[in-house]
Amino acid sequence: MRLFITSRRSTATVVGAALLLTTAAAGVGLGAGSAAAAPRTTPLETIAALSAQRVEVGDQVAAAKYGTGSPIDDPAREAAEIATAEQQATALGIDPAPVAKIFRDQIEANKVVQRALYAEWDADPSLVPTIRPSLATIRVELDTIGTELVQAIAAAEASRQAPSCDGQLTAAAVHARHQQSLDALHYAALLRALPSVCAD
Repeated sequence: MRLFITSRRSTATVVGAALLLTTAAAGVGLGAGSAAAAPRTTPLETIAALSAQRVEVGDQVAAAKYGTGSPIDDPAREAAEIATAEQQATALGIDPAPVAKIFRDQIEANKVVQRALYAEWDADPSLVPTIRPSLATIRVELDTIGTELVQAIAAAEASRQAPSCDGQLTAAAVHARHQQSLDALHYAALLRALPSVCAD
């Protein structure tokens, strides 16, 4: 079983963990020294970073829906998201089936955030956001992240097939957690977003 499993929900802040960066070799230098290149982002790090962004948007989705009667589960919207991702994958020349699996996990991860926030707000109404975001605007943001995510999946084809994928993806998730200062809830959601990234 992969490391990426749904963790217990918590809203406690978790900051830190090891920062794993891939650095380029020294570039062309003038004079005696040579300068170190800027850190590179690996394809799996890009997937993890976009996935982290997507679970953070779950806060906005929850705030837009809470108290309106709109359900957390939205099968029509979810099917449309997956269909769009499959079409984009096909256009990029990659198999749409694994992309659809990855997006199903992404959607479930977003709902992990929504359910946890609903429970928190039910328990303490004073925590309910006072401003309701526009769900239409949020969906544009999610669609933009989704397009970038399909592109990242296409770029990561070799990494996804490699035997080292699980270990590299774990490191990428820790990197994203650190870079975006994810709390325990959002880190658990990030882990829920990633189990289908590495090929079986």
